[in-house]
This record gives sequence, C-alpha cells and structure tokens, in this order.
Amino acid sequence: MGFFQYLRKFIKRFIYTSYRLQENVDDSKVLLGKLLAQAHLQNLPALKKDIQQAEFKIFSQWGDDGIIQFLVSYLDIPQKTFIEFGVEDYSESNTRFLLINNNWKGLVLDGNKNDINYIHDDEIYFRHELTAKQVFVTAENINQVIAENGFSGEIGLLHIDIDGNDYWVWKAIEVVNPVLVIVEYNSVFGKDSAITVPYDPQFDRTKAHYSNLYFGASLKALVQDRKSTRLNSSHSSVSRMPSSA
Repeated sequence: MGFFQYLRKFIKRFIYTSYRLQENVDDSKVLLGKLLAQAHLQNLPALKKDIQQAEFKIFSQWGDDGIIQFLVSYLDIPQKTFIEFGVEDYSESNTRFLLINNNWKGLVLDGNKNDINYIHDDEIYFRHELTAKQVFVTAENINQVIAENGFSGEIGLLHIDIDGNDYWVWKAIEVVNPVLVIVEYNSVFGKDSAITVPYDPQFDRTKAHYSNLYFGASLKALVQDRKSTRLNSSHSSVSRMPSSA
C-alpha cells in the first residue's frame, strides 16, 4: 500500500471514529438530560419558588435546557412546536434538547448557508420533525418565512437571538402566538430604560461598533407591550457604549 493510500485510509478511519465518539457523547448527554428532567417532575413545588434550581445544560449555552424542561412540564402547552432563529449550526441551542427529548416539531433559521447545510447533514434532521432554512431574518420577511414553512397560530416556544434587530423582529411577528418566548437582551443598556438599537435590516453587530456590545435591546424594552412601546432608538444610543470592550 502506497503512502497516500494509507493516509487516505487513516483519515477516513479517523473521521469515522471521531463521528462515533461524538455520537456517543451526545447520547450520554441526552441520557443525563432525561434523568435531570425526570427529577424536575419530582420537585415541581420547589422549582416554582426558585426557577434557577431548574437550570441544567445539555445543548444550551447556559442553564436554559433545564428551565425549558421545567416550564414545558409545568405549563399546559397544547402545540408542541418551536421556532428558533440565530442557531448557527444548531450544535449549541436552546431547542435541540427539546426536539430530541420531548419530540417537539421545530423550525430553525440562520443566515449562514454552511451552518444550514451542516444541520441538514446532522442525523437529528432525519430522526426528528425539524425544518432548517437559510434566511437573513428581518422585520419585513419574518412573518412570510414562518408561514411558508407551515407555522401559524399558537406555538409552544419562540426563541430570538440575532444579536441586532431582536426587538424589532419580535415586535413585527404576528403570524404566530408563542406560549413561551426567549429573547436575548443587552445588559449594557441597563435595566431602567427601554432602549433598542435603531432598526436597520442590514444590521451587523461587528460593523455597528467595534466593541461588539452595541446590539439588541434592554430588558425593559422587551417586556413592555411590543405593540405600543415608544423606545429610545435614536443613534445617540451609540454614546452609551464604552470606549473599549
């Protein structure tokens, strides 16, 4: 066997072994998540008093997986459906465990073609009722995108994390009515004022400010009535940004 033939064989074996190892790791994580979710069911009274006790991480960046499991166990949610956008390749996500563990139906969106192709090649795409579409989400197109992919009316969960026009997209959504909503807020804007970045359909967090801290909206902006809120959305908000990150 020549050197290059041996090298190709070695690479193929390495890729296959790595894939199997990752698959085993994911299976172990899912099993752990199932056990933790079952433990929640035995401890609902305590979790209602302190929801932070529900936190655990399987595929979420932080403890969101656990909180979501508590909420879908505690609340009456007839439609077992979710929409999440800004998912990148979906390996780290707030709805991946919900898809696998609870068998919910979902739609995930991202603007990066390579990330969406990665999701299409992931075995969960064939095992579960998941739709993944490449789209750069804006306030103008979000309702059409959701409707074209078969979602309307009440859904179980909506997750918005686009590091930019989060408030404006949330405000624009009318085609679905989610029971649970997860939206990232920008703590740099503080807790006392309703502030959002000005709407720009081409908003890019890195281009907007070199610190990468100028994006999204304050918590107060997001929790106010999305149909009637008057927000401080002038470009003077830039002056609130630190001079360095």
